[in-house]
Amino acid sequence: MRAFGPSVELAIVSTGDYTVSSQYTMQGNRQRIIDYGEVFTPPGLVNDMLDLVAHECDRIDARFLEPACGDGNFLAEVLRRKLLAVDRRNGRNPGKWERDAILALCSLYGIDLLADNIADCRARLLNIVDEAYAARFGAPFPAAAARAAAFILSRNIVQGDALTLLDSHGQPIILSEWSPINGVLLKRRDFAYGHLLGHAHAATTPLFRTLEKDVYLPRPVADYPPCHFLEVSEAATHGYDTK
Repeated sequence: MRAFGPSVELAIVSTGDYTVSSQYTMQGNRQRIIDYGEVFTPPGLVNDMLDLVAHECDRIDARFLEPACGDGNFLAEVLRRKLLAVDRRNGRNPGKWERDAILALCSLYGIDLLADNIADCRARLLNIVDEAYAARFGAPFPAAAARAAAFILSRNIVQGDALTLLDSHGQPIILSEWSPINGVLLKRRDFAYGHLLGHAHAATTPLFRTLEKDVYLPRPVADYPPCHFLEVSEAATHGYDTK
């Protein structure tokens, strides 16, 4: 199991929803622009940028990290595209649709300085799933699936500073990896964001550049036994610290 495998780092092509440009100042609150440099990327630009990695947006398990996510402009559009892939795969099977929608949420990660942005982003992503399910099956997203989705988003969309690598309490930012097992099970492992950045840097070096140096693999700070994807919040008490 490779920690945080294939991923798309949106910051490679953008500084995220804090992109500062006079062209986009109408997209944010003036005082927050002054205080935090917060300017939300317009939908047209979001779509143009995601079109560059459209093949990844079609993969339900392709991981996206937005280190300055704002209220989720990028992540919301990635999720919409992933849910179109869910529709194509399981548009007539509500149970499998639920599972794949949960997996799509498992693949999305966001960090932001401001608590209200984090709350808005989580609610926005959950609402997108609920609306997509209702449009497909004519009913609300089932309560058990909604609880699981909300818990996953509470782990994946977090308040913190992606530059200092610290959360709002001054502790290392922790993100959860969710790996599907045997169709309906999820395996959770928690990693420090800073360790993952070290892994990403190591991944850019030639695999066999030298035999004298060990390959760097990030170590989880917590590990959890596999559980049914609808029971991830209940299983949260069964993890153990690996530090």
